[in-house]
Amino acid sequence: MNEQIPPPMPSGSNSGTARTINEFVNNTAQRDLGQGVFELESPRMLEVNLNGTMNTKMGSMVAYLGDIKFKREGIMDQGIGNLLKKAVSGEGMRISYAEGQGKLYLADSGKKIILLKMNNDSIVVNGNDVLAFETSLDHKIKMMKKVTGMMAGGLFNVRFEGSGLLAITSHFEPITLRVTPEQPVITDPNATICWAGSLEPKMKTDVSLKTFLGRGSGESIQMMFQGDGFVVVQPYEELYMQAGGGS
Repeated sequence: MNEQIPPPMPSGSNSGTARTINEFVNNTAQRDLGQGVFELESPRMLEVNLNGTMNTKMGSMVAYLGDIKFKREGIMDQGIGNLLKKAVSGEGMRISYAEGQGKLYLADSGKKIILLKMNNDSIVVNGNDVLAFETSLDHKIKMMKKVTGMMAGGLFNVRFEGSGLLAITSHFEPITLRVTPEQPVITDPNATICWAGSLEPKMKTDVSLKTFLGRGSGESIQMMFQGDGFVVVQPYEELYMQAGGGS
């Protein structure tokens, strides 16, 4: 007689309630959702139905099924124009190619995953918030102008152009702010996820803000967006070093 597997627990069920092993396995089991190449198994776990090649953030693979090989992006893969930026940034955004057929599962420090379908669009994403993207999208490392040595993060970003799927990440729920010629938007680089490809942010400093917040000596660095577009920020300052060439 086949063992009965209980139906999934309803959304919002008390996660602190003890469950049988069968209940746990059933409630957390992978399910084909029929969403296509990218499927969100949960808000923080991405399933890639791979049949060919996919660009992924190095270190984001948590599991895979099938015949999949991984190859690190070469230093010359983006051309000579990006060679200096890679050297300065410690390779900027580190990418690996996932090649083959199967199911690939990606995650990044439990961050929320956002799926974007680009249709001949352009967008710039903080390099640390890129999770995966299709090879049909052109990508180039962008280095912010007027970079100072005190900047801990947000210096190197990635510009995407074309048509295809792009997965980015955010700590908690992000919000999108509209930028208009009459209303520029100022953001903290460490909380800035992405912005419209039509915008060219400028770096500005605010000594008084740093002093007012009591966050030590030095200048507070901000990003100023002017023009017509949007900028997306998260309720979290993601402090990390993009320079220094860490392993």
